[in-house]
Amino acid sequence: MKNKLILLLLLTGFFASGQTSINYNQSNLAKRVTLNLRSQKVSDVLKQVAKAGNFYFTYNGALFGQDSLVNVNVRNKPIRDLLDELFNGTVDYKENEEYIILRYAVNHCTIDAESIVTAENLYSITGRVVDTKTGKYLKNASVYEKRLLQSALTDEEGFFSLKFKGNHTAIILTASKETYRDTSIIFLSSIDVKPQAYDDPDKEKGTFVANLLDNIKISRWLTSSKQRIQNINIPNFLASMPVQASFTPGLSSRGSMSGNVVNKFSLNLIGGYTAGVNGAEIAGVFNLNKANVRYLQMAGVLNAIGGNTEGAQVAGVVNMVAQNANGLQVSGLYNQVVGKANGIQISTINYVNGLTEGMQISGVGNFVNNEIHGIQIAGAANIAKSTVHGFQLSGVSNITFADLKGVQLSGVVNYAKHNKGFQLGLVNLADTSSGFSLGLINLIRNGYHKISISTNDLINANIAFKGGNAKLYTILLLGKNLVKDKNIETVGLGFGHDFFPGKTISFSTELTSQYLHLGRWDYANLLNKFQLNVQLKLAGSFSIYGGPSLNYYITDAPFGHVSAKGYSSNIVPSNAKVIGKYNGWLGFILGVNIF
Repeated sequence: MKNKLILLLLLTGFFASGQTSINYNQSNLAKRVTLNLRSQKVSDVLKQVAKAGNFYFTYNGALFGQDSLVNVNVRNKPIRDLLDELFNGTVDYKENEEYIILRYAVNHCTIDAESIVTAENLYSITGRVVDTKTGKYLKNASVYEKRLLQSALTDEEGFFSLKFKGNHTAIILTASKETYRDTSIIFLSSIDVKPQAYDDPDKEKGTFVANLLDNIKISRWLTSSKQRIQNINIPNFLASMPVQASFTPGLSSRGSMSGNVVNKFSLNLIGGYTAGVNGAEIAGVFNLNKANVRYLQMAGVLNAIGGNTEGAQVAGVVNMVAQNANGLQVSGLYNQVVGKANGIQISTINYVNGLTEGMQISGVGNFVNNEIHGIQIAGAANIAKSTVHGFQLSGVSNITFADLKGVQLSGVVNYAKHNKGFQLGLVNLADTSSGFSLGLINLIRNGYHKISISTNDLINANIAFKGGNAKLYTILLLGKNLVKDKNIETVGLGFGHDFFPGKTISFSTELTSQYLHLGRWDYANLLNKFQLNVQLKLAGSFSIYGGPSLNYYITDAPFGHVSAKGYSSNIVPSNAKVIGKYNGWLGFILGVNIF
């Protein structure tokens, strides 16, 4: 018993040595970890730390070599210190409740103030941003005041100038530039007090912004290079404000900080560029949003979003969402969602890259690069790269390159890699099928396709193509009665079903309707047949079949009508019975299946 207790304690200690001591009320960077890892990829180390701390890391893949191997041996150490050791001080950190954001920041800079002027309701600061190691002035660095939402980009000589209206006891300027750590300086309201270094208590707090707007090319044409540089320098700072107004992205009530502000209401005369919207946004021409948009967005031409949308998005021409869309998208020409879509899309063309749940309605086509759970309605084509759970309706074609677990209804052609549902169209195609296909032509590559040659009591030479699967196959048939002075030419359609399949013997039922041509086109002559076939498989796909048939002949030719010369005038045999207005009789069929 004593030995078992010692072994249990040893196992418990060993297990605990690889775990993390976490206080979940702490900031993510302050949480402590204990790890002992050898020759592990940096990405795998980050995954283990994130899993233990119940948060996520986000970073650019170029931050470190993906195959770099490291050794980690820390005991009860804050995650901030672990990251400092892992990256040797070359990485800057931002965090929120869910993420630690890693940014390459090997260099350091400072703000060198040259002129500080105070007056009534005015505070003016000019200066330069300097690399602390080399002493060089930094071009295109962002200098901004977080609380007042004012900023400037440094020129070729690292120079900036900022003016602040109003009474301010202190101005806190932050300098940010790609590959540099952020630095903050406090300027007190008295001109006699020199600026001093400022340790921003929120410097490690951030908001995760995917900022995928730059991946939408049209947004790059509508924003200035200064705005894009600002995004690179200040990627994870967002502020919330009630209202903003813009004439163009460069002429905004928020100035160059508009891309870092989330507004309750945004009004853009021509176009606007903001971090996001948490209310409503209206533009005469276009709206550009770096992060998320909620509730309502309207534009005369374009809405382009770098984050997620929730609510209604309406544009005269184009809606583009770089992440997920939940709600309604309406545009005159094109809707695009790069992530998942949940709701309704209405446009000439709709495209979703991710999982789609809801409805797509288009004048031309709907395209989904993932699964569909819902309905697609298109004037021309519906295309899904993955499984369709739902309904596809189009004027021309429906296509899924995976499973159909629903319904395809088209005016011309349907295609499913694996049909597990129902297809209705002129032509139905599938690689395999365990569902049903109903159409003029059904072609299942690994399914049911037979050429049948047969004779029956009325027409002695018939050929038919049967395609689909054993559950339901369609029949296209041609026939000719090769008897002198009793010629009959026929073309017809039908459906069949195989049941009780066996290795040698099987049964099938078939229902067909044939038009009989008797040398003239004056009257319609339709022969409807229901037949029961017994099939005997002989070798490979070759089989013979035969059985009784029930015939029902419908014609609008008057009694005693004589067909054209050489054609049969006496279709109805003597043993026929009058059923309703027309004649029915029992016949037979005998034939062979070649394929």
